Amino acid sequence: MTSQPLKIGFIGLGIMGAPMAGHLINAGHQLFVFSQAKLPASIANSNATQCLNARGVAERADVIIVMVPDTPDVEAVLFGETGVASGLAMPPHASDAPRKTVVDMSSISPIATKTFAQKINALGCDYLDAPVSGGEVGAKNATLSIMVGGDEAVFGRIKPLFDLMGKNITLVGGNGDGQTAKVANQIIVALNIEAVAEALLFAARAGADPARVRQALMGGFASSKILEVHGERMVKRTFDPGFRIELHQKDLNLALSSARALGVSLPNTATAQELFNSCVAHGGKAWDHSAMVRALEKLANFEIGQKAE
Repeated sequence: MTSQPLKIGFIGLGIMGAPMAGHLINAGHQLFVFSQAKLPASIANSNATQCLNARGVAERADVIIVMVPDTPDVEAVLFGETGVASGLAMPPHASDAPRKTVVDMSSISPIATKTFAQKINALGCDYLDAPVSGGEVGAKNATLSIMVGGDEAVFGRIKPLFDLMGKNITLVGGNGDGQTAKVANQIIVALNIEAVAEALLFAARAGADPARVRQALMGGFASSKILEVHGERMVKRTFDPGFRIELHQKDLNLALSSARALGVSLPNTATAQELFNSCVAHGGKAWDHSAMVRALEKLANFEIGQKAE
């Protein structure tokens, strides 16, 4: 599918979306882009074509990728007055043209995703939900994990594009299953951040050097990507996002609301959410999610960077 340059739409060019779109541009594809905010310099200075709205993107592109923060944002992009759906209607003379494909790479509600897919399918187009994990670093390095829900044949057509943005690419199941996998991912990430924060705070309060403790733990069974990346953030006090706490809160809200509907108890997920809530109460909604450690530090009246008495 990617032997020839494709016409690709990209809507949402934030911390994650801009580098992801950049990889597609660098691979020689023709991009049509739309962003509510000012275009990042990397995109503005490329050969991408800026469109006035999402409809303009959908009219010009064969594959439309959406990368925006939350469920209402995706709904507005897809079905708003000048949304993607309004640009997907195929004129009669083009009825034999290839089906267009909408790929939502945002992290949103699995239930809403199934509804969105049905509406796009009704317009004669294909739909994949393909949320990602790996953060800004993964987006820049094209090493994202991509969890996909949708038809296997459609996945096969689009996978070469996923290969330009990520490394671990999995078709999980039907529409909505990609989003379910992402919610599960966010549960694991939140609980790992909490565990690393508790461990490093404990070590620092006990008088050990948290940087050396982290180094020691990296060689054992406690080693993890969270300890490697976010443990370093906690020690160095670098909490610029990254992945904002308010976005992780959104993902855990999806986990907890879905769990209630399923009759499943997620007690530690709820605790992690409360720690994020505490950070927000202290002005931290835009902190990187590794800053969950600050909530635990407030409880301990001690910061990792402090000298233990």
